[in-house]
Parts: sequence; structure tokens; C-alpha cells
Amino acid sequence: MRTLSNIIRVAVVSALVLGYATLFGAGPAAADSACGTPLSDTEVASLVALSDTTALAGSSAQRLEQAVERHRQLTRILVEHRDLRGVFALGLDAVEQAAVMPLQRDPAAFADPEFAHRISLELLSRFLRNVHAEFTGAPTDPQWANYFELTRHCDLSPARIAMAGYNAHLTVDLSYAVAAIGSTPSNAADYFKIVDAIAQHGSLIIEATKDVYHGDLGPLWRFYFVGEGLDLVFGQGVATPQLLRLADVGANVVIFGNGLALADPALAPATTAEIDALWRSADVAFEVLTRLGAL
Repeated sequence: MRTLSNIIRVAVVSALVLGYATLFGAGPAAADSACGTPLSDTEVASLVALSDTTALAGSSAQRLEQAVERHRQLTRILVEHRDLRGVFALGLDAVEQAAVMPLQRDPAAFADPEFAHRISLELLSRFLRNVHAEFTGAPTDPQWANYFELTRHCDLSPARIAMAGYNAHLTVDLSYAVAAIGSTPSNAADYFKIVDAIAQHGSLIIEATKDVYHGDLGPLWRFYFVGEGLDLVFGQGVATPQLLRLADVGANVVIFGNGLALADPALAPATTAEIDALWRSADVAFEVLTRLGAL
């Protein structure tokens, strides 16, 4: 009888502990190291604070500056530990510093500076919110849940993991950012100026990933943006209409078009389904190409 009582007591205490951890966001995701050296409790707390977008204040330009600095700091923490959750953040920080923010700080760079500030802020905030969820044990968006899950597979190529992040950031988050800020076709020139600046500095992403995480991102990067090696995907039977459209029309055009379509109630359901199919099919393609050692 005493043994049964002890079992019940242990079960109750365990349930309370689990409930407390869930309530206060101290789930297992906050404690693991995602293949790098372990993060301290202080570093985890810093990551939670830095990724909290509710702390941003001021104008769109001011909030963007704050978000970029917070992202830079959290990237540094992850990279110091070679935590694979930082493999995407590292490249993103590189192009923010070298390409995006110099444009954002130039009052003559855009026809509509407010649009430029808002779309960059919205896009970065979506990643920060998912980082916050990852380190508090809250649910992440499906495309980011996929990325964070891959970061826990230490046998995977860092380049493969990084492309899961760029796929989530561009294929999904950028389209939703376009929609969220009420973009119109008149904003196209400013949108393409930002993404073109990023593309021109793509080598920084590739070099940083190779130098720090020893992953060669180049082949998968070229596959995503120019469709190089699409015939190999055909040979594996995993090519999709969405991938073909991405290769034929161009990733940045498809992404902007999907964002505009999301704002149309008549087109939104089909566009949502297309975006979901696109990131998932691209992710399968990355997996196949990585397994083949192709490109």
C-alpha cells in the first residue's frame, strides 16, 4: 500500500512539474543544444529576451534597427556554440549587415521608404517569433518546426539544414510579409530592390556557412534560385508543378505574386495551399539532392 502511495505521489509531482514547465515555457526545446555545445541557462534566457518582438518600439525604421541588432546578438550566441539553430541566422545576419540595412538607412534608396522598412521588419519579425517559440517551448510555424527539427540531426549537412531555413524564410514568410503589410503592385520596384541586393550578396551567405559550419551551401542555393539540377529531381520523381513554376518564373517573382494573391479573399485559399506545397516540395528536393551528393 505504501509502495502504491509513493508511486501515486511521484506521478502527481511529475505531472505538476511538467505542467509548470509547459505553463512557463521551460519545455525541452529550451534546454537542448541542437548539436552544438550546451547553452547556459543565462544564454537561453538571453535568446528568449532577444527574440521577443513585443519589446520593439518606435517607428518602423526604429523597430527594424532594434530587430536587426537583437538578431545579431542572438546569432552570435548560437554561433559561438556552433548550435545548428544558428546556421540560417548566420547567413541572414551577414546580408542584413552588408546589403539590407545600408539600403534601409539611405533615404533616397526607395520610392516608398516606409514600405521598405515595414516589409523588412515584418519578415525578420516572423523569424524572431519562431526563435522565441523554439526557446520557450511554444509551437512554431510548420516550416520552422521542420527547420528546428533538422537542427537536431547532427549527421545532416549544415547546408541542407540552412536551406530549410532559407526555404521557410523566403518561400513562406516573405510571401506572408508581402500580404501582411498591404503591399500592392506599385511596391514591386522597392521589393525587388531589396531582394536583388540580397542576391548580389549571396556569396556572403555561402562563405559564412562554409567558414563557420563547414557546409557548402552553394549547390542547393543555385538549385533554389536558378533551378540548376532540376533534371536530377525529375529523375527521382519528386519534381512538382510548384518547383517548375519557381524555376521558370523566378523565385522572387513567385514569392511576391503569392503575397499579393494572399490579400485577395478569392485567391487566398488556393494561394495558401500553393505556398504550403511549394516549401514542402522544395524541402523534399533539398533532401534528395543532398542524399545524391548532387550539384
